Amino acid sequence: MVRKGLLEFRASGSVSVSTGTKTTNKTGMTGTGTTGVTTGGGGGAAGRKKSGPKFELSDEQRQDIKEAFDLFDSEGTGMIDTKELKVAIRALGFEPKKEEIKKMIAEIDKDGSGKISFDDFLQLMTVKMAEKDSKEEILKAFRLFDDDETGTISFKNLKRVAKELGENLTDEELQEMIDEADRDGDGEVNQEEFLRIMKKTSLY
Repeated sequence: MVRKGLLEFRASGSVSVSTGTKTTNKTGMTGTGTTGVTTGGGGGAAGRKKSGPKFELSDEQRQDIKEAFDLFDSEGTGMIDTKELKVAIRALGFEPKKEEIKKMIAEIDKDGSGKISFDDFLQLMTVKMAEKDSKEEILKAFRLFDDDETGTISFKNLKRVAKELGENLTDEELQEMIDEADRDGDGEVNQEEFLRIMKKTSLY
């Protein structure tokens, strides 16, 4: 039985990760349903998102964010300096790049005050934690395919999953799925390639 976190490869060139109740269709392999993302077919078609539940912070995550913010809000004003944003984010276990920090500040501090409110920081960290959660779901799906633990998804791996799901896909269709994600041309899909194709959509 295919477990939670199954990846969907489709012969049309679309890819989806989903978790929940097993479903199948005529064009692809489908797993279960809390997280879903579909990328368009070949030729640079734009990706499109499937509807999914909104990411919600746990009480513990919310408390961690508040504590990180308060470390730099020493006067209790409910504001921190933009120059302290990177350190505050790192305190929560993330390593944002310089360009990413600049983009965050530009989006949050639109009036150029040099200050960030807790609400803005909370919103920012909710997005970061949602991205981390999504990556973990993608890697979980990768491990389900890579049952022989070679570090790649092979034609054999893909064929096994198709069989478990009762999908009547031809060898040619299965190979097209591999080719869609295979960037280095080795005939298999490694973890980096897997993440890349899943992140083609704005959901990830």
